[in-house]
Amino acid sequence: MGLVSLCATLGACATYRDIPPNSPRSVVLDTMGQPNFTCPLPDGGVRAIWTRQPNGQYAFGTRFNSAGVADRVESILTDENFRKLDKGVWTPNDVTCEFGPPARVTRVGLGEKNEVVWEYRYKQSNVWNSLMYIYLGRDGQQVTHHHPGPDPAYEYEFEFMGF
Repeated sequence: MGLVSLCATLGACATYRDIPPNSPRSVVLDTMGQPNFTCPLPDGGVRAIWTRQPNGQYAFGTRFNSAGVADRVESILTDENFRKLDKGVWTPNDVTCEFGPPARVTRVGLGEKNEVVWEYRYKQSNVWNSLMYIYLGRDGQQVTHHHPGPDPAYEYEFEFMGF
C-alpha cells in the first residue's frame, strides 16, 4: 500500500518538461508557480524566468506572447543556450533577460584587462558543477567573451599525509 501511495505521489509531480509548447499562461503558472524574474519583450510579450541562483544550478524560462501563450518552457543554464552569446551584441539587460540574474558579479584583471564578470552557477553537460563566466568589459556594458570553469563551491581540499 505504501509503495502504491509513493508511486502515485511521485507521478503527480509535474515539471517544466510536462508543459507542452504553446500552452496558456495559466497552465505554465499552475506547473511552475510565479516566475521570480520577468522582462518585458519588444513585441508586448514577457520573458519569464524561474531561477535558483545564486546557490542553485538550474533556471527555466519561457516567452509569453502578448496573448499570454508560452512558446515552450526550457532549461536555460546550458552550454547550448550560453552559445547564444557568441552571436550579436549582448548588453547586461539582454543577458539578464535571457539567463536571469547572475549568482555573483565580480571584477577581474588588472589595468586595461580589468572587466566586470557575471557568474552563473550551472551543471555543465548535466554533470559538472560549474560556473559560466560572462565578461562585460571594463564598463560592464557589453559582453566581450564567456567561458565555463569549475565551481569552487564544490571543490574539496584533500590532505595527504598532513599536507
